[in-house]
Amino acid sequence: MSFSSLGLSEQLVRATTDQGYETPSPIQLQAIPAVLAGKDVMAAAQTGTGKTAGFTLPLLQRLAENPRTGKGPRALILTPTRELAAQVHDSVNLYSKYVPTKAAVVFGGVKINPQMMKLRKGVDVLVATPGRLMDLYQQNAVRFNEVEILVLDEADRMLDMGFIRDIKKILALLPAKRQNLLFSATFSGEIRGLAQGLLNNPVQIDVAVRNTTAENVKQSVYSVDQSQKTALLSKLVRDNSWEQVLVFTRTKHGANRLTQKLEKDGITAVAIHGNKSQGARTRALAEFKQGQVRVLVATDIAARGLDIKQLPQVVNFEMPNVPEDYVHRIGRTGRAGESGHALSLVSADEGKMLAGIEKLIKKQLPRNEMEGFEPKNNLPLKPKAKADPSKARNRNGGGNGRPDGKPRSFGDKPGGRSGGRSQNGNGQRGRSGQSQSA
Repeated sequence: MSFSSLGLSEQLVRATTDQGYETPSPIQLQAIPAVLAGKDVMAAAQTGTGKTAGFTLPLLQRLAENPRTGKGPRALILTPTRELAAQVHDSVNLYSKYVPTKAAVVFGGVKINPQMMKLRKGVDVLVATPGRLMDLYQQNAVRFNEVEILVLDEADRMLDMGFIRDIKKILALLPAKRQNLLFSATFSGEIRGLAQGLLNNPVQIDVAVRNTTAENVKQSVYSVDQSQKTALLSKLVRDNSWEQVLVFTRTKHGANRLTQKLEKDGITAVAIHGNKSQGARTRALAEFKQGQVRVLVATDIAARGLDIKQLPQVVNFEMPNVPEDYVHRIGRTGRAGESGHALSLVSADEGKMLAGIEKLIKKQLPRNEMEGFEPKNNLPLKPKAKADPSKARNRNGGGNGRPDGKPRSFGDKPGGRSGGRSQNGNGQRGRSGQSQSA
């Protein structure tokens, strides 16, 4: 199955080929024909499934089929975070490479005047966060009378972040006759309630096995005292030659502290969270993507807003308070068919959080201890079998230890050698090849 077989124009197919994508993902196979047919869509799809292209490509084709008569916007895409808004906007620009489309993105944290000036010049596609969009409307910088297509991206996240009031205000300002596309990681009761008043006989698509983790993400736990977490993280980064690792903390201050400690330890790191200015957040993400820094330390604001191709490692420096956030955190790796590692540093006081996560994802995560970092306070465990003391301190006794009895780190091969890049899920070193789905 190719993109052209879905009914997309030659120009849009060429744009996807330029990005290295040849085969549509499951969400794209179902969403693209439905959107092209002008139907409302309600789709459950987790991040990394290619959902952005699933609505962007057909949206661009529908706009191209009917030339613009006013100054727009004709398509409005609402997202929960600044980072996601910027990335959706980038996708619109990439896929509209060969079609005459003007796009703009607006979000808070930056000056509003440049955004107002761009909107006055006219746009076809406007990507926005709800709060800044309402600010612009109240200053008469944008009108919605020409909106033909509305997209709510990661609608569940927008509800979680308290945007429901702004969303309802925006919906009341839109033309009654329009196409509506709603994308969410889950079909919760709140989402179904929102959809009921928004969508007209929608096509329902569900490609997300909710509250589960990707099979191509290798997950494990290191039991370690809280006071030793930074030292263990530094060792893992150095010993395994990790060049790109996303690390999650629970708090903004914790992210800043960890970044400073890693820098003092000679590991380049940068933090990204809500207290940072938008300019600082954009620079941090760019430096990380370009390989100028090895570690990006983030709070959960970035859990669903970052799109980093071939991100090999995610580390939970602290376990999330909400089990579902674990799924979204580790969803940053293993995207679009790539393999990845998700490693959690868990102290004894986080045992209940870990138990809640394992109950949610319906699997027990393998426990390990690193030599020299054995915890004084043991993490509550439910081992499947008694551990073999001649092997590594893998609490599940799965034969994952090295022949010399020392614990294996992610850099080890089955033969017991360590060093170099971490292995992926099929035992190969380094990053896997380019995925062939958008």
